[in-house]
Amino acid sequence: MMKEKGKLIVISGPSGAGKSTVVFKAMEGREDIGFSTSVTTRKPRPGEVDGREYFFVDLDRFKEMVENDELLEHAEYVANSYGTPRAYVEEKLDAGINVLLDIEVQGARQVHEKKPDAVMIFIVPPSLEELERRLRGRGTDSERAIEARLIRARQEYQEADFYDYLIINDDAEKAAKELSAIILAEHCRFHDRMQYLK
Repeated sequence: MMKEKGKLIVISGPSGAGKSTVVFKAMEGREDIGFSTSVTTRKPRPGEVDGREYFFVDLDRFKEMVENDELLEHAEYVANSYGTPRAYVEEKLDAGINVLLDIEVQGARQVHEKKPDAVMIFIVPPSLEELERRLRGRGTDSERAIEARLIRARQEYQEADFYDYLIINDDAEKAAKELSAIILAEHCRFHDRMQYLK
């Protein structure tokens, strides 16, 4: 039987939507799904290994990667640069591994432009009120940070019109099943399986 190529799956959604919980539940017991390892200019923290947590590079190498179109997306966050290495992702996809990217809307748009066949999934809570309740329930953010996250969520909702799927995370188990179903359906696309008809 022919080995099918993996799918590039981009997951986005506001902070507090429960993306990580949904993704990890969907990944349980599956060997065919993995996260991409990002490139960063930040220094490794104690215990971090190059190529495991991140690919650690200096700023000159990072700029070179951007110029040579070696990154599917990149952004700056707290004075450090981060990006998704194209070659690493392609290698995993060719090996039949589905590669997950958990990135913000701007980065997702960059990926969508460079890889139009990427599967774009937006995960949200059932309402903005529920999002606020979850953010407050975490007890980790100041009032100002919560307000900023809610403003950012509204902006992301306005910018999210290029996604293929919308998962409403009102129940993490159900949302994880939806995510798994999307991945399964994507692998059954006619175009991707035409070789079986030859």
